[in-house]
Amino acid sequence: MLDSQLKLYVPQYRDLWYRQQLLNDAATMDYNKGYDLDFRGYHKDSGCIDFPEEQWKNWYDWFIGQEPERFYAYITRSHDGKFIGEVNIHKSDTALWHEMGIILDAKFRGQGYAVEALKLLLEYAFVNLNIDAVHNSFEVNRTAAVRTHLAAGFKEYNKENDNIELLITREQYFSK
Repeated sequence: MLDSQLKLYVPQYRDLWYRQQLLNDAATMDYNKGYDLDFRGYHKDSGCIDFPEEQWKNWYDWFIGQEPERFYAYITRSHDGKFIGEVNIHKSDTALWHEMGIILDAKFRGQGYAVEALKLLLEYAFVNLNIDAVHNSFEVNRTAAVRTHLAAGFKEYNKENDNIELLITREQYFSK
């Protein structure tokens, strides 16, 4: 187990205000801006994503308590419990791995939290959920995200056009 300044916290339904706030913060969602993403509530001009209260119940029921298919948690600071972001994993529909996501609140970036949060997610995935591999892909020009994933133990899996795929297997995780 990691000696961590962070913890993962599975939110209660009443805590979803933070996810709504996070997804609606232009500074936090800036990395998402300008792409042609085809899903409801996405704002290309800001990268923000709508998460209105009327969507909370369906989202919560789909994500929470669905392990090992899906896992979602807030990233919290150990010393004060403050929410600083979110992580998630979900079984891929087309591959033998779990896809993952991480969003770190903009005001907490550059403080060393992202690598630690990814390591906590990987520990949970491989130790608690017993999954085989974790995968993520995004634009190769997101150099901070690439560095963060590599520092957490991911390996480059594929690079095509402007996209990079990163993967860490169970064997790689436990051989570190």
